[in-house]
Amino acid sequence: MKPHIIEQGAEALLIKKGNTIIKQRSKKSYRLPQLDEKLRSQRTKKEAKLLEKAAKIILAPRIIKIDENKKEITLEYIKGKVLSKHLDSLSNLEEIGNKIGKSIAKLHDAGIIHGDLTTSNMIFKDNQVYFIDFGLGFESHNTEDKAVDLHVLKEALEAKHYKKASIIFQSVLKGYKSASSQANLIIQRLEKVERRGRYKEQF
Repeated sequence: MKPHIIEQGAEALLIKKGNTIIKQRSKKSYRLPQLDEKLRSQRTKKEAKLLEKAAKIILAPRIIKIDENKKEITLEYIKGKVLSKHLDSLSNLEEIGNKIGKSIAKLHDAGIIHGDLTTSNMIFKDNQVYFIDFGLGFESHNTEDKAVDLHVLKEALEAKHYKKASIIFQSVLKGYKSASSQANLIIQRLEKVERRGRYKEQF
């Protein structure tokens, strides 16, 4: 099968080639060419580093090759379903939420902030959840960063799966608590993050 584009995002082009996915960082014409080259190279290396680290502790695609010249990462193709498109039709929502929470806790304990926790960045396969797209991720052991990561997921669930968002997110927190030694501290910070958000909405 010939390589074909499966997604054109703001930051990258995703190309399926056999059993692999090639993630190619897009050039930005509004940036100076030299700066654009540097930024795309740095972000490619940073994402590859996070993915390599993540794949050792949770379900995430393996890196097959990094090409810094082309600003691209070749990853194993996870043959499953994008969770955002199928979550609402699944019956075991609490089990899935629990698994998501445990994986997030493992990432956070390892100092990895995903940066874009949405069900569009999760693949459902064989009743397991794989995390993809660490393009906005970074390394941090900061409690605030971890709380914001969870807050992003909560907002994404409320936007995409509003009828079942509460059930799913409570299950996420349950899984998170069971797998993180710092869970209570981070969830307390999450509550502060949410209060800040509500305060801003009033003005």
